[in-house]
Amino acid sequence: MSKSSTPQLSNSLLLRRQLQELTKRPVEGFSAGLVDDDNLYEWEVMVIGPPDTLYEGGILKARLSFPPEYPLQPPKMRFVTPMWHPNIYPNGDVCISILHAPGEDQYGYEDASERWLPVHTVETILISVISLLSSDTPNTDSPANVDAAKEVRNDLAGYKKKVRRLVRQSAEAAWD
Repeated sequence: MSKSSTPQLSNSLLLRRQLQELTKRPVEGFSAGLVDDDNLYEWEVMVIGPPDTLYEGGILKARLSFPPEYPLQPPKMRFVTPMWHPNIYPNGDVCISILHAPGEDQYGYEDASERWLPVHTVETILISVISLLSSDTPNTDSPANVDAAKEVRNDLAGYKKKVRRLVRQSAEAAWD
């Protein structure tokens, strides 16, 4: 085996171990599996809308894409289900600190300790996303979705109504 394939092999083993752990000991609020059994670097995720939140009852589908440098670099997470949230880009990409590359934030919004660390796992990522969705009033300081952030600030009732409609549609789509 060449030295260049060794990191790829250890990354695959790490991802396989995390998948097995989540399969053996599921965590409440989400499920995860491979998009294709032959590719450990693309995962399907289903987040169940957290109870007592705007997202309660939602079945939110997402993808986790792991780079070859994982766990030194973070995966990308993208919701496939349409989302309306200041910290989720209009294309579904999730914008949370632990999914940002390690190091200093060039804009000064985050401490290096809040960003990606190789000790993070799929479980810690998804728990962070569930926490993001559980907030009554989302953080609008550095929004990924500027329009959603404006609506939170200017028309919170309208924002909540739009989120609840999308959540209802996500639940209906899950049964189609």
